[in-house]
Amino acid sequence: MERDISPVKKNPPGKFVGVRQKQIIVNFYKNLMLEQQNKEDSQKMKYKDIIKTISKTSGVGLRTVGCTLAEYKTKGTISSPNKTKKRKTVIEKSEDFGQNNIRQKVHSFWLNREIPTLNKVFVAVNKDENVPNFSKSSLRRILKHLNYEYLKKNRNNVLIERNDVVCWRRKYMESIIHYRLNGRPIYYLGESWVDAGETTTKSWVDTIINSPKNAFVRERTTGQKEPSGKGKRLIVLHIGSADGFLPGGLLSIESKKNTLDSHDELNGDIFYNWFIKILPSLKEKAVIVMDNASYNSVKKYPFPTMTWNKQKIIDWLENKGKIVPPSLIKPQLLEIANELKPLYDKYVIDEVARDHNKIVLRLPPYHSELNPIEIAWSWVKNYVLMNNTTFKLEDVHNLLKDAVEHVTSEMWTNFIDHVTKEEDKFWTVDDLSDEIFDLEIGEHLGDTTSDSDDENI
Repeated sequence: MERDISPVKKNPPGKFVGVRQKQIIVNFYKNLMLEQQNKEDSQKMKYKDIIKTISKTSGVGLRTVGCTLAEYKTKGTISSPNKTKKRKTVIEKSEDFGQNNIRQKVHSFWLNREIPTLNKVFVAVNKDENVPNFSKSSLRRILKHLNYEYLKKNRNNVLIERNDVVCWRRKYMESIIHYRLNGRPIYYLGESWVDAGETTTKSWVDTIINSPKNAFVRERTTGQKEPSGKGKRLIVLHIGSADGFLPGGLLSIESKKNTLDSHDELNGDIFYNWFIKILPSLKEKAVIVMDNASYNSVKKYPFPTMTWNKQKIIDWLENKGKIVPPSLIKPQLLEIANELKPLYDKYVIDEVARDHNKIVLRLPPYHSELNPIEIAWSWVKNYVLMNNTTFKLEDVHNLLKDAVEHVTSEMWTNFIDHVTKEEDKFWTVDDLSDEIFDLEIGEHLGDTTSDSDDENI
């Protein structure tokens, strides 16, 4: 009686293949090559068929088998894998679908004239099918990253944004409204990335899924076959306005560092050279909206900090015409330096723009919903993902250029209109939070019932 033989157990995707497994792969290869020696050329297996046979027999993926044999044939030996694998933090994971969704959950309580707390936001976030579930500790970290803090009174906790962020946002919105009313042309600048091997998402086909965000949450796909990994990455930078993307303004570079943060790929020199190139193409008296990424926030003058030694701070102050008494200690020297900050704490890019009769307007931190180019990038990336069939970087680059050309001025106008509605919502939330605090905070803070899980962020 024949016994049933179970199928070969496959190595789980993403699991490291150790040196012993690699040696088995090499041994399989040597054995197959010995068998080929006594066969006629027409009967010998092709190299790709050898890889497939080894993969099927060992349960190890095709790519791993191919890389192992390539290493053996090149070096004559095999090495142990690097077991240090970079994993995304909860902050980086939340960027995949948009941290703004969580801020909107907080704002929804104010819009409903209700005091937001961590417990309430936690329930609201995890009820939303379009947002992945988070533990309470992970949500707390994201909220802290988004500059939220707690106002603790008696035994209750109120979730509020930091005062400096609120003030920055209102000042930004006041400025951009002023520029619009004065008819100044406004350009929006932003960076994104496209992975050559990335598809809409994974698993089985569902015709109901019609967006990458929806597919991300449901772990399904719109039907595209995907490769085993995301492969190479393009870092992209562009600028646009109500007239559309600026012709000739697209910058795309191949990622070399392979880090999780695309900001690591751009530096001040790359951005400066690109910025100088596109400046003449912008309209007169243009306003350029951008975020505060490190590559576009290079200081024109070095400014004293606590890390400077005392004599260096003294030299800096004296160079600026200050007389420094020898008895002063470092904190006092820095206090004098801070008085000069408005004169010397300037960005290189801002000064270059001013020399060309243009103004840089900086977004408050983590407020990408106020930049319409983020919506444009979402459309561009979705176009690339839905049309990516080869997963080759060159083809993805061509798809990227094609997608940019398909974004019309009418679409940009709609993107900008959407952002102005977001601005209106911020005005409403700020006003309501003030009103609700004045009218209801006493009652809430005097309540004996507490949100016991609401700890300091």
